[in-house]
Amino acid sequence: MTPCGSSPNPSWPRCSALQVDLFAEANASRVHGRIYSGFGGQTDFVVGALHSPGGLAIIALPSWHPKADVSTVVPRLTGPVTSFQHSYIVSEQGTAAIWGHDASAQAEQIITQVAHPRVRDSLREGGRALGFRF
Repeated sequence: MTPCGSSPNPSWPRCSALQVDLFAEANASRVHGRIYSGFGGQTDFVVGALHSPGGLAIIALPSWHPKADVSTVVPRLTGPVTSFQHSYIVSEQGTAAIWGHDASAQAEQIITQVAHPRVRDSLREGGRALGFRF
C-alpha cells in the first residue's frame, strides 16, 4: 500500500503506517530510530480529511510484521508521531472506530479490533501501566 491512497470517497484518504499506539497515534517514518520512509503527506491527508464535509481519516496497517516478527500495535510509540486524530484504524483483524470515543475506549478498540491476538493481553497490561482503564 502506498503511504496515502485513494478511496471511493475523495475525502476518505487511506494512509498506511508502520506502527500505531494505544493513544491512536501513527508512526509512518521510522523503524528503530532510523528513517525508513518519509511520511509522504500523511499529516496533510489526515488534516484535509477532517476538514472536509463527511471526511474520514483512515489508517491501515497489518497487525503483525512477519519479517521482524513483531506487533505493529504498541502501547506507546517511541519514535515520532506522524499523525493522530484518525477516524478509523484498520488491520486484517478488523476496524477500530477512533473519532468520538474517549481514550480508554479507543485503546480497547485498537486492542480488540486491530492488534494481533498474540499480543492483546500484553497490550492491555501496557495500557494499564499508561493509565488506561479497561
